[in-house]
Amino acid sequence: MPGPLLGVRVLDLTSVVSGPFATMFLADQGAEVIKIEPLGGDITRRSRAAIDKAGQFSALFISSNRGKRSISLDIKSEAGARIVKKLIAQSDVLVQNFRPGTMERLGLGANELRAQYPRLIYVSISGVGETGPYAKKRVYDPIVQGLSGFADIQSQAGTNRPQMIRTIVADKTTAVLTAQAVSSALYAREKTGRGDHIRVAMLDAMLSFLWPEGMMQHTVVGAEASSPDPNDRPDLIFKTADGYITAGTISDSEWQGFCRATDDPELVKDERFATPAGRSVNATARINKMQEYIATRTTAEWLARLDAADVPCAPVLRRSEIVANEQVVARGIIQELEQPSVGRVRQPKPAARFEERPAAIGGPAPRIGEHSREILRDLGFDDAAITEMTLSKVVRIEGEGR
Repeated sequence: MPGPLLGVRVLDLTSVVSGPFATMFLADQGAEVIKIEPLGGDITRRSRAAIDKAGQFSALFISSNRGKRSISLDIKSEAGARIVKKLIAQSDVLVQNFRPGTMERLGLGANELRAQYPRLIYVSISGVGETGPYAKKRVYDPIVQGLSGFADIQSQAGTNRPQMIRTIVADKTTAVLTAQAVSSALYAREKTGRGDHIRVAMLDAMLSFLWPEGMMQHTVVGAEASSPDPNDRPDLIFKTADGYITAGTISDSEWQGFCRATDDPELVKDERFATPAGRSVNATARINKMQEYIATRTTAEWLARLDAADVPCAPVLRRSEIVANEQVVARGIIQELEQPSVGRVRQPKPAARFEERPAAIGGPAPRIGEHSREILRDLGFDDAAITEMTLSKVVRIEGEGR
């Protein structure tokens, strides 16, 4: 498949989402990604409801592992470890998200491998980092949401009870940052000839992601929380007469445009909202006032009025409405492809669109060990050796001839 990373081989030893999602982005951009799975497969193959009769695919797995090749190995066995090391010798990037110390116990630690293969880019993804009192914790997305302040930002109005964001934002943000870091390391290697060891912790990623506006009150040392918390206000979801919209009025022109859209000449005279500072200090009153007006007309009426006044606005779509949304359709964002044993599935196209070397979905997600035989043959193993490894449960092969 063409793409800016054509010719790059990535060895994916990750599971769940943060690692697989990161390597999927690399696959979309042209890298050959070989996913090494345990004999039972990645845990997310069975996440929530399976969508095929064999129980090999969940929607979550498909959407984090498309375009990859799968080899299923017992990497704790001597023979399995030898296979992994053969693959490492032919790879540009290795990505792993085992708990700290696991790769070292397997003889696959960063120091050992980088000494042997100085061009190797070794990526370690962890929950909260490899040091500190929490380093040995088992960590998933909700743990990081709690530690990073994301749950606090979502606190309920009135009770101030923290709430989780209802998507695995920590996993996915970490994946994006990891894929970007790999590209940077590949660029540096072209200049220096040396690889690198990249460490990405989900907690670090989320604090970095959160900081610009979420931690404004804690940015200036010695002046913490010296003004009202910008997040301590209603959100920008407004109920119309028949649905919901969102609208922003940050600049003077946007606020004045909203005032015109209301047809109320008195609103623009309200001194509380006349300046950006005033609209920030009086945010709760402003947003509640906007809601009073917005409740009186339909979604279509408000969108037409606000667009005419050049006020940022959009309908708040239910998930069932996204695929048919006019902007999504016009951009061709959602693509359909055939997923063996499942049927037609939808996937978003790669978000970064390259003009010279386009990224593209490289194909469906693989079955467990679907490419084990061909990968082993590429490493020099003959069919007799592969059969022996299969019988001794070092390797799992599935999907041949289907």
